[in-house]
Amino acid sequence: MKKFTLFFSCLIAGSMWAQNPCATGRYATDVFANYTTTSDIVYGQNTSWNGASTTLKLDVYQPTGDTETNRPLIIWVHGGSFIGGTKTDGDMVAFSQKFAKKGYVCASIDYRLGFFPFDSANAVKAVVRAVQDLRAAVRFFYKDKQTSNTYKIDTNNIYVGGSSAGAITSLHLAYLDDECEVSDYLNQTTITQLGGLEGTSGNPGYSSNVKGVLNGCGALARYSWLEASDVPVASVHGTNDATVKYNRGIVNPGTPLMYLDGSRMIHERACAVGVENQFYTFLGAPHVPYAGNAAYMDTTVNFFRDFLIKQLGCTEAILQPENAPAQAVLLYPIDYCDGSPVNEVCPTSSLVEENLLSALIYPNPANDQVHIVPNVTGKYSVDLIDNTGRVLIHKEIDNDMCELNLNGITAGNYFVRVSTGKTSYSEILVKY
Repeated sequence: MKKFTLFFSCLIAGSMWAQNPCATGRYATDVFANYTTTSDIVYGQNTSWNGASTTLKLDVYQPTGDTETNRPLIIWVHGGSFIGGTKTDGDMVAFSQKFAKKGYVCASIDYRLGFFPFDSANAVKAVVRAVQDLRAAVRFFYKDKQTSNTYKIDTNNIYVGGSSAGAITSLHLAYLDDECEVSDYLNQTTITQLGGLEGTSGNPGYSSNVKGVLNGCGALARYSWLEASDVPVASVHGTNDATVKYNRGIVNPGTPLMYLDGSRMIHERACAVGVENQFYTFLGAPHVPYAGNAAYMDTTVNFFRDFLIKQLGCTEAILQPENAPAQAVLLYPIDYCDGSPVNEVCPTSSLVEENLLSALIYPNPANDQVHIVPNVTGKYSVDLIDNTGRVLIHKEIDNDMCELNLNGITAGNYFVRVSTGKTSYSEILVKY
């Protein structure tokens, strides 16, 4: 009888939620004047790259005076190239405060930082550690819901997001779900030593599933890791991002580290496999343009808000970004999979055409053979070039995948150049 009563109560609560969670303006507008912050809540512990034991903490932001008992949660993850940044970075605090005033509960987390030497393998390990810590934070709130229910979270509506490295972490939590996928970068022994993809940072036995991702200038190591039936994603990215590329390329926070697929590639992949997504392009903008710029921040908050209230099932007409910066007349607007513009500022011709050529090059690092799949149809050429500019291998390809045999090539760093005659794309290839 108790089980039936509990089920019936949950069914009623779910039906009330489904009618219209934004009926009073909640989640779509600032219905609360203030927020309350609780700092340095311990959510886990693990060993850092240098063997040090690290206590993992988060800050929780809640609407002051809120009486709702089933609230969506956003977990924010700061940037900093996996070597710096904190949960109190300005953009993380701004996101948390602004969304708390709309009725969300927000958590801004610290996670394990650092790696050395600065190479691609150690960078991948840093990403795995960050994802493990984020999973522990998600589990922390599932555990809370099933025990003390301190934070009154709706575990059916947990979202993760962040800026730069934080967005990379959030995207990999959502879309890197098979250890075989990361085997191009790390061997199974290393993955096991790290604790697997789920990790051992705390709160074992609870779920780390999320409802969606808020991607602020992030990327995936492989866009193909995003598959049909995966969770939705909302992305913002500037076309002049020199740190995490808008399209595809080497992430470069001062030192070239690893090859990633940026938000443009994630959007195209999501469209191709039928995953719900929205994408806002800041034409000409640099890395994380909303950090320290109120106009870009307002645009980003409003864009993420519109995505979230759609996920929550709100029936109000979704508002588009209201306070875009002065360059708005040059912006690509929100990009849906059908390509239809949502306002009249969408340019009639591509302004970033020169950046559209890219290629999937795998595995990287490689030993005996590497595969190149460019996003073009028809003829193209592939060159393997050493650091003196000498072409070691040249191939002409006609509308097919290219395979390069690396036997006889000395271990080291090389460039793979893909050319169509009109444009070209280059990427660093590591031969081991």
